[in-house]
Amino acid sequence: MLNHLEDYIARHAAATPDRVAVDDHGTVYTYGQLWLMVQQEAERLRGNGYGPGRLVFFRTSQDVHFIVTYLAVHLIQAVAAPMGKDLPEAQLTELEARYHDTLLPTDSGGKAGIADVLFTTGTTGAQKGVMLSHKALLADVDNLIAAQGFCADTVFVIAGPLNHIGSLSKMWPVWVVGGSLVLLDGMRDLDAFFRALDRPVGKMATFLVPTAIDMCLRFGRDRLSQLARRIDFIETGAAAIPQQCMDGLCAALPHSRLYNTYASTETGIVCTYDFAHGQHDPRCLGKPMRNAEVRIMPDGRIACRGDMLMSGYLDHDHTTETMLDDGWLVTEDLGELDAEGHLLFKGRRGEVINIGGYKVSPLEVEQAARTVQGLSDCVCLAADSPLLGHVLKLIYTTDDGQPMAKPQLARQLAARLERFKVPALYEHVAALHYTFNGKIDRKYYHHITDKQ
Repeated sequence: MLNHLEDYIARHAAATPDRVAVDDHGTVYTYGQLWLMVQQEAERLRGNGYGPGRLVFFRTSQDVHFIVTYLAVHLIQAVAAPMGKDLPEAQLTELEARYHDTLLPTDSGGKAGIADVLFTTGTTGAQKGVMLSHKALLADVDNLIAAQGFCADTVFVIAGPLNHIGSLSKMWPVWVVGGSLVLLDGMRDLDAFFRALDRPVGKMATFLVPTAIDMCLRFGRDRLSQLARRIDFIETGAAAIPQQCMDGLCAALPHSRLYNTYASTETGIVCTYDFAHGQHDPRCLGKPMRNAEVRIMPDGRIACRGDMLMSGYLDHDHTTETMLDDGWLVTEDLGELDAEGHLLFKGRRGEVINIGGYKVSPLEVEQAARTVQGLSDCVCLAADSPLLGHVLKLIYTTDDGQPMAKPQLARQLAARLERFKVPALYEHVAALHYTFNGKIDRKYYHHITDKQ
């Protein structure tokens, strides 16, 4: 394996210069054209004073210019720091000023140097820069190619934000195998998404967060089914997939591989599971990939080890040290390993709710609630009731937009959950709040609950 992602672009440009590398909203760029653009951008960056180890901050854009900038930064041995396109200008300027004189470890031809810094918000709400080495990126690539079958015929549709590992990491194996990327600006235009998947050549693939899968099933199930023989595989992750989405996707795409993956910016790509050809268990995240190991700590937290781990947090050495234990990165995710070695996800440690001395995972309550007919989505959280004290509350949406009778909903949940896990309070809303990457925005709900 070569040492850097851009080495593969150069190799494909030399061996198959006319092969399509990127379809940018209908404008096609070959590997030969892409590599030339990367080299030209690298010279521009050098002319602006960037060099080895320097952080290069730039806004993400769902187009070829992002790819060119990203690869050019690597080519000059600088460090790519892609930021959200909606980041306020004042915050971007502050970051550039703060890290103007920072030089991160680099190398000359090896893999140990830092390639990227991806900024992520943890459970504390504080934004931290996660440092990823070239070695980590290539370990992720090796994991994905071996486990999910990326190949030269893969045409991968990218619709998610490219400053987060969910979509960014899917470009890496495509470049290594010499496949093609199709870039879309989000999932707002479902027609454009389905058109992107409906191509006469190539093995189509994409990454969708569970909310995007739900949208496809609700508003485009027939069109999705028509593409059943075109779609090679779909990967999901970032949040727990509801049972009905998992079942609906399997029914619509009986010939496709459908992966539920355990990954994060800090851990890299760790486990994956083809639920289309296995048990339909939303908790199951599969076995560790080729470069990864997983174990469960005594307190139930998931720990990971392997070359795909982050190098640490930028300017947060103490936080890095608290997460690392003899080469293992200890996450805040809770899980268990079944008899076959599959990782089962049980929620986040900081989200576990103490009700009357019982520990309740809101994820378990939400999964049960989503199986109730007519209930479309929900979030479970702790709340204080003047009459009942500290209780569970379920905020939910419905298919028809109308609230469900509380006794009926509570009875159905009581048939699916232990008594202490059944919420005491219920609130119907028109829509739930989500984060940029498709997760329920729990911080928003904790904030409004604290005010009540």
